[in-house]
Amino acid sequence: MSERTILFLPGDGIGPEIMAEVRRLIEHLNRRGLGLLVVEDVVGGAAIDRHGVPLHPDTLEKARRIGTVMLGAVGGPKWDSLPFERKPERGLLALRKELGLYANLRPAFTFPALVEASTLKREVVEGLDLVIVRELTGGVYFGEPRGIEEIGPGEKRAVDTQLYTSSEIRRIARVAFELARTRRRRVTSAEKANVMYTGVLWRQVVQEVHEREFPDVALEHMYADALAMQLVREPRRFDVIVTDNLFGDLLSDEAAMLTGSLGMLPSASLGDADQNGRRRALYEPVHGSAPDIAGRNLANPLACILSFAMLLRLSFGLEEEARRVERAVARVLDAGYRTADIHSPGTQSVSTREMGEKVVEALD
Repeated sequence: MSERTILFLPGDGIGPEIMAEVRRLIEHLNRRGLGLLVVEDVVGGAAIDRHGVPLHPDTLEKARRIGTVMLGAVGGPKWDSLPFERKPERGLLALRKELGLYANLRPAFTFPALVEASTLKREVVEGLDLVIVRELTGGVYFGEPRGIEEIGPGEKRAVDTQLYTSSEIRRIARVAFELARTRRRRVTSAEKANVMYTGVLWRQVVQEVHEREFPDVALEHMYADALAMQLVREPRRFDVIVTDNLFGDLLSDEAAMLTGSLGMLPSASLGDADQNGRRRALYEPVHGSAPDIAGRNLANPLACILSFAMLLRLSFGLEEEARRVERAVARVLDAGYRTADIHSPGTQSVSTREMGEKVVEALD
């Protein structure tokens, strides 16, 4: 495989449509000598239909070997009746777990042309630029024991276990502090140390990592519910937010909507760096599979395109190319082109395919 090989997993719903626009972008960049190689496979519902499982072992092996994965979206009502362990989402969770992708980076930023798309006032969100660093392979989504059991006539009990070790907290804290050094040198750590033992340990370990390794970065601790309130009250006060799997899931979606649409924001999930400094990584838009508009050429591909820009920067070190893609997206928005989710009076409505074409044109 080329060092610039990408495993494409379009997935379900609108996944194939938005990933097609990333493919269009790659073909354009390759004509200018970038040398990206795409290998495609299936995950989620598409893998269930083809293989009977949400993640085939051969696909997982490709992901391990290639190391850089681009994913569209998984899930949909077609597979809702399947047992929990066979649902499409289990394929994505398995990818994250088996590749060791413990650090989820979710930036939330406002394009000047889209400030009015936010439900908050312009003066609250204008200039917003923060990143949530979410621990991705531990916590309540993976802790044991878990499940539902019968405990008496007509009575059941459900158990999910919130579990963290010091080393899991330590490594995600380091990612957050290192990222903050490239930005405004401020980290906010979110937990519930007032009511949860995992929160107590989280706060202790993050504080230790800060004092020993990153005294040049400012650190504040905040309860997750208070942070959720501050995100809609004064979001620009935040730079890098580090938190656990559950709170990160909730807070990152809240932060995404500050910008006006889930269809606009990218994400990256990273593992440990190898001896060459490269990390296994998976890139995906933060929105879901949107089955209600799948196949209708209505989806917003910009979050997926911006995820691809993160891939260029973080996996291949192509900073200038990443900036070119981001600038192209900004130019298209400045020109007034909008997909349905961000359309407003006075702007021009375009399809998924047309938006992708506009971004390619704006590259030049």
